[in-house]
Amino acid sequence: MRRRADAQPASSEPEARKKDPAEKQRRRTGATGGISYSSVLLNFGKCLLLIIIIPPFLNYASLQREEQMLLPRDGQVVDVGLGQKMHILCKGRGKPVVVLDAPAGMSSDIWLHVQDSVSAVTQVCTYDRVGLGFSKRAFPNETTGTEKVWGPSTTGRMVDDLHRLLRAANISTPFILVGSELGALNSRFYSHIHDVQVSDLVLIDPVPEEVFEEEQWNEYWYGKLLPSLHAQQLSAAAGLSRILIILGVLEPSIKGENVSEEVVQRQKYLLSNPAHQSSAVDEHYFMNESAAQVRDITKFKPLSSMISVSVLTGESFDEQMPEHLNQMVAKLQTRFLKESYPSANHVHIKGADRRMIYKKPSAISQHLRRLVNQRQARQQSE
Repeated sequence: MRRRADAQPASSEPEARKKDPAEKQRRRTGATGGISYSSVLLNFGKCLLLIIIIPPFLNYASLQREEQMLLPRDGQVVDVGLGQKMHILCKGRGKPVVVLDAPAGMSSDIWLHVQDSVSAVTQVCTYDRVGLGFSKRAFPNETTGTEKVWGPSTTGRMVDDLHRLLRAANISTPFILVGSELGALNSRFYSHIHDVQVSDLVLIDPVPEEVFEEEQWNEYWYGKLLPSLHAQQLSAAAGLSRILIILGVLEPSIKGENVSEEVVQRQKYLLSNPAHQSSAVDEHYFMNESAAQVRDITKFKPLSSMISVSVLTGESFDEQMPEHLNQMVAKLQTRFLKESYPSANHVHIKGADRRMIYKKPSAISQHLRRLVNQRQARQQSE
């Protein structure tokens, strides 16, 4: 009996051993499953953190390196006072000097073809408005008085910036002042304030002030255009724009066989630069106030009769806008020109819109060269 009793535990021991590895395996599997799940979450968190931190960091480092490399060789950054510096690029020699002011949110590169063509007969200067391109914003500082220039991106402030820039750069007067879209508002304001410095005023696709009184226009400008610019700003700040450029999804507006690689790289740099994109947003946001300032100054101080005015317009304001908006702008533009500049020389450019500066530059260049030749002939006769 004892032997049988002793034998029973002996026979059950192998069975326990057989069951024990299976139980251990189940425990190991459960433990491994738990570790695998937490490790997946951990790895996902690491990847997400890298995606959030690395692109902006790499983009910032690249911007710091590219800023000096891509600064135009012939350009110069001029101290205009109050702790502020602005970029100006002049080509050619001769008088009268032609000064070009770009549309909203665009750098001086937009005038590339026009400047190269007209600089063959006289000096042509382009510049970057504060915050755009290579003109940096000045931060408020009570000791230097820079709080005076730290205002909204409106025509009044831009004209003051331009006046100080041209004076600091020793630009000869009187000059031919050319502006497109927002640049046209600035040029009009400048011509009324500093009329003795301007011989000719050339407006390219001028924005009629009354357009911002139209509800449909405000819906487009503030409801569609401005949000898209905000998205570009956020994309640049997150480093996403640089990735999209590398992948070929995002491309610069100025391109083609006649555009140098340096200009293309500079445009990519600006697309990736959140400071430039932020200033572009500000200029569009305050366009309504800029138009109001121009309307007020034209009533307060009429334009000098000594200034010759010419206007260049295309078949539409913007081909990418709905047709009814283009028709509305064209109608307001026609009325505005008749009331404000009835004796202006009006040049209509077929197949052009607000992008004519770099898509149809020859028509603009021909007109400016003609103006320069007329002024030079008068100077010689005098």
